Amino acid sequence: MKIKLDENVHRDVLEPLTSQGHDVATVPGQNLAGRPDADIAKAVQAEKRCLVTSDLDFADPRRYPPRWFPGLVVLRLSTSTTRNQVACLTRFFADNPEVAGHLWIVEDTRARDWTP
Repeated sequence: MKIKLDENVHRDVLEPLTSQGHDVATVPGQNLAGRPDADIAKAVQAEKRCLVTSDLDFADPRRYPPRWFPGLVVLRLSTSTTRNQVACLTRFFADNPEVAGHLWIVEDTRARDWTP
């Protein structure tokens, strides 16, 4: 799966996801850090990448309809440590959920599909 990690996701998440066989890029690695959400949205659409972010703006289906994206994964973790992000995201993607056109909210112990 093609994934883009937003700037609010620890860069240490990249290697474990790559080890799972995913093609992972990062917002900072593509000089998009600090850019408006609309720019990030256009980039993930153009690259056909699932966006992983903690930015709650992407959880609003009125602003960012999931059907327009190759996947939106919004992290809502009790603690946003590197270890917790790695554990939750590797578990989520190992389950091979359908992400294209879906909005997923990933929490510490579960992932919920919030696609309208």
